[in-house]
Amino acid sequence: MQRGKTLDQQIAVFGESGSGKTVLLSSFYGATQEASFRGRALFDVVADDIGQGTRLHRNYLGMRDSAMAPTPTHFAATSYAFSLKLKHHRKNERFDAVRLTWHDYPGEWFEQSVSGPEEAHRRVETFRALLGSDVAFLLVDAQKLLDHAGEEERYLKSLLGNFRNGILSMREGLLRGKGPLIQFPRIWVMALSKADLMPEADVYAFRDLMIAKVADEIDALRETIAGLIQGGSALSVGEDFMLLSSAKFDPQRIDVSERVGVELILPIAAMLPFERHVRWAQRKEAPGKVLEQLNSGVNLIAGALLGRLISRTGPVGLVMKLLSADLVDEASRLAGDALRKANEEAKSKHENVRAILTSFRLELDEAEEKAVLIRSRR
Repeated sequence: MQRGKTLDQQIAVFGESGSGKTVLLSSFYGATQEASFRGRALFDVVADDIGQGTRLHRNYLGMRDSAMAPTPTHFAATSYAFSLKLKHHRKNERFDAVRLTWHDYPGEWFEQSVSGPEEAHRRVETFRALLGSDVAFLLVDAQKLLDHAGEEERYLKSLLGNFRNGILSMREGLLRGKGPLIQFPRIWVMALSKADLMPEADVYAFRDLMIAKVADEIDALRETIAGLIQGGSALSVGEDFMLLSSAKFDPQRIDVSERVGVELILPIAAMLPFERHVRWAQRKEAPGKVLEQLNSGVNLIAGALLGRLISRTGPVGLVMKLLSADLVDEASRLAGDALRKANEEAKSKHENVRAILTSFRLELDEAEEKAVLIRSRR
């Protein structure tokens, strides 16, 4: 979604307590504050809430310099907003910043029963706050897989069952008698957190484990979510997989430079919805109101990827009308040598938004080549 001069993207991160959400968030933000990142990136990552940014940076420095893992948060539902601000802004850029909002949902709320009506209401309202997310990450804890070696399905069935039951328990509160929702996370990525504990497993091994052990549970979760939303065909649950490792943990050291997948969070948040929404629109898998909501950012990103209409003045609605379906299709198919050429051209012309978005797509392609990421082809 675009607001003013900022392109807003939201993600929701779900995982049981102890699955590594706090470490992941701290690692994500802290690495963007390193001199090495700031020296090569075309943008600065700034925490909208200075206090939150300071705490996350402190967590990161504690890991890097003192081998101290962040203190886990309990029953804390917090949203974190980060702005990616262009270092060299051109006046004719369609937008000059990307905002990523990271919603962290308490893992305990999917593991423990509701204590009463007040807590039930709080859970529903907290969940409603993340309904603007396009992408949700469901963390699978590698440590628990190792603890259940040979009977991994016990852990995985519990994880997915608790999550599904938690959503079912909030169903009436989420719908409020108004019928299926238009706005809801529609891309659910299965992510193996603490992947460094399973160095022999690439993303294909992780995917195969999930399908072999809990395919029925994934289908049940998909059906449950589809029952909440309009346009259930425009939904991807358990079709995208990735590896995540926030750092390499040794008894006396935490190596924050040994990370896997964390750098993909921004590209996934920015580009995966664009890729998927275009396909759903082309296949007419979403009704009109859903399609309108999904397409709110598609045209702008397509124009930025192709370097077209970025210099036009006037309202956003005019830009969206000027971009034809053919151009959107061309942008969605940009890949390989053509994508690399577009990226090089954007950098040489100092078209910073285009350079960043094409770089994001290149990073996703490279992650697939390295067997860190699997993107759905549907």
